[in-house]
Amino acid sequence: MLRKLLSLASAALLGTVMLAHAVEARSLDQIIQAGTIKIGVNPNFPPMSSYGKTNEFEGFDIDVGNKIAAAIGVKAEFVPTETAQRVPYLVADQIDISLGALTRSAERAKLIDFTVPLHTESMAVLTTDKNDTQKWTDFNADKYTLVNMRGNWSVDFLKDKLPNAKVLLVENNADTVRAVAQGRGDAIIENIDFFLAFTKNYPDVKWRTLNDTIFTNYDSIGVQKGNDGLRNFLNILLYDLHSSNYVNDTWQKWYGQPMLKPVVPSPYF
Repeated sequence: MLRKLLSLASAALLGTVMLAHAVEARSLDQIIQAGTIKIGVNPNFPPMSSYGKTNEFEGFDIDVGNKIAAAIGVKAEFVPTETAQRVPYLVADQIDISLGALTRSAERAKLIDFTVPLHTESMAVLTTDKNDTQKWTDFNADKYTLVNMRGNWSVDFLKDKLPNAKVLLVENNADTVRAVAQGRGDAIIENIDFFLAFTKNYPDVKWRTLNDTIFTNYDSIGVQKGNDGLRNFLNILLYDLHSSNYVNDTWQKWYGQPMLKPVVPSPYF
């Protein structure tokens, strides 16, 4: 239901901004001439991006955004862009590029273009040494309680795939990890990369991530459709950032652990 509401909200916002701003995307040359690149980031998605103690943006996306701006030779202007606003803001030229864990999909590709992957997000299992499960399907038993967030799409996924497991619903990512640490739940089955950073708050818990990955999504940088000059530049830059291990090192800096499935750089794109 939440995904449907977000889709409706996105469609409404998209229609509004397209009517109000019938303009073309800024080219790479225009960005250079302007001296700034407008980068959409999620303001409430730590440690991907959020407001820090000094009320300035910080996180993985911020480091990457500043690296992109430096490579172009301009200043990064970070634009708060909630999840449902990422595609509409690109279409309406409110931002030049979108970060914020933007997963490639066929539906989005009708509206925007994508670079090669920046990072991945893998649906897998985060649990502790209190159980000896080896596969995610082992949790399909009523002795296990899976922790998830209210309104999250994966709640229905788990009910369908693991109908015998109990489910505890909480409010946010940090609460899910807290519930497992406190023993109120046995595991989290989600895009685990975004949850691992919270495990450092419970150093006495022996955390385990199962190698049995359910699936992996590829998250790219979004650009306005047809803005090939900018997209091609970013593809070349991303190859360099992956090859030099900058992306993986920056991910580990903010998440405390490497991606479950790192991006393998390819010179062909």
